[in-house]
Amino acid sequence: MTTIKAYAAYDAETPLRPYSFDRKELGAKQVQIEILYSGVCHSDIHTAKGDWGPAIYPLVPGHEIVGRITAVGSEVTKFKIGELAGVGCFVDSCRTCPSCKSGEEQFCEEGMTGTYNSYERGTKIPTYGGYSTSITVDEDYTLHISDKLELSAVAPLLCAGITTYSPLRYLKVGKGHKVGVLGLGGLGHMAVKFAVSFGAEVTMLSHSPSKEADAKKLGAHHFALTSDAATMDSLANKFDFILNTVSAKHDYNAYLNLLNTNGTMIIVGVPTAPAEIPAITLILKRRKIMGSLIGGIAETQEMLDYCAEHNITSDVEVIDMSYINEAYERMNKSDVKYRFVIDMASLK
Repeated sequence: MTTIKAYAAYDAETPLRPYSFDRKELGAKQVQIEILYSGVCHSDIHTAKGDWGPAIYPLVPGHEIVGRITAVGSEVTKFKIGELAGVGCFVDSCRTCPSCKSGEEQFCEEGMTGTYNSYERGTKIPTYGGYSTSITVDEDYTLHISDKLELSAVAPLLCAGITTYSPLRYLKVGKGHKVGVLGLGGLGHMAVKFAVSFGAEVTMLSHSPSKEADAKKLGAHHFALTSDAATMDSLANKFDFILNTVSAKHDYNAYLNLLNTNGTMIIVGVPTAPAEIPAITLILKRRKIMGSLIGGIAETQEMLDYCAEHNITSDVEVIDMSYINEAYERMNKSDVKYRFVIDMASLK
């Protein structure tokens, strides 16, 4: 066993604080990764606070992990000691269901094993995530990371990146398409970068006038102030796709009306309250609503390779581990551009 330093949520109410735990010995097909950077996702807050169901406390969040391999199991063939590696939102799945066999492990019919707040398959051993100095993962659920890009800015690609890349690729978004991105945050800023890179005409949809300059800087071709009724009227039936990243309660119908015939709204934000959508809003224009999660291992690797080739990273603010509770407070106020990333050297 190896004792690992970490930060954990001990319950739903109190701030995160230092924690240590033992990771089991390296398996034959596993790699050990010294964690260099760990992105901070809004999912970390929701999970730590128990917003999405019972949490396994003490809970060590973090599923946007980049680091360097320090040890490999006897049967590992895909990685070598010293290479950069990444870990995303899950570390295992059943491997035998149709989703797993088709490379979409995120939709595993038995449920994927989360990088944190899960149990290792067939055990009662909790998984602990990236707010820690080291992680051990099966090589088949580990990702290759290019050394071409700034590592701290790569970390959020493992969740925010793939969450937006996957549905845009699934829908074959590209040249000639008009895409609206709803919400400029950790997800929204990556959606703009990818959609623009794919050749689409991109409009940032936001209720905050202050977001216009940032949206244009990220590459958005247009900015639309959604709190302005005349602007919303002018956008009726305009978009082929709207990528909805908003996690707060909002009126879906106002944005569905901006879709053209056969248009699709992609839901990646997770509001706690259910939406009410009149059927007629969809029926009259054959509009669609689809949800999307993250991506499978192969698609996530594809995304990382694409980002390395096209110089795409997240906009980040690097913090020390001891700042995590202040970071959570700022995230709840949307006071970050656009992702906090923990320098894990601060925990050693």
